[in-house]
This record gives sequence, structure tokens and C-alpha cells, in this order.
Amino acid sequence: MSRRAGETILIGDEIEIVITHIGRSRVKVGIRAPRETLVIAREVKLVRDENLAAAVTTPPAALSSLIARLQPAQEPGGDSKRLQPPGSSLQNQRR
Repeated sequence: MSRRAGETILIGDEIEIVITHIGRSRVKVGIRAPRETLVIAREVKLVRDENLAAAVTTPPAALSSLIARLQPAQEPGGDSKRLQPPGSSLQNQRR
């Protein structure tokens, strides 16, 4: 099927694809569909699906292990070492 600018393609009774512009390397289309019909570019759907897969909840055991590794080391007296930003001790000496 071929179409020229301004012509349409019907999908069922409710969806209409309108060829709005034909350029050298791109064709611009307009889509008329009911509001409840999801219209999305395939690339956007792929990225959305990847993001949803990456956001799956991590098991609590894995989080506990990660938290334990991130906590500061304990000194013999029971006090934990506090991490200071680089240069903070130098700034305190100048005041």
C-alpha cells in the first residue's frame, strides 16, 4: 500500500493513520484513535519495558547485605568512623 501526503489509512472503524508530510528520509504521520487506545512509538515502549524490568523489587536479603557493606567500619571503642568530605578537615583548621 502506498500513500501520498494528506491521504489516510484506516485500521478498523476507529483508528486512522494520516500521512502529513513526506520528506527525503522521513514520513510524518498523524494518528486519530479513541482516547482509551494507547498510541506509542515502539522505541518508547522498549525503553519503558526495560525501565520497568530494572525497577523490580530487590529481595530483602540482598538489600541487607548491601547495607552492611556500606555502613562505616566500627572502631574498637564502639564508635563508628564518620566519613568526612574531602578537604573538610582543612576547612575546619582555617576557622
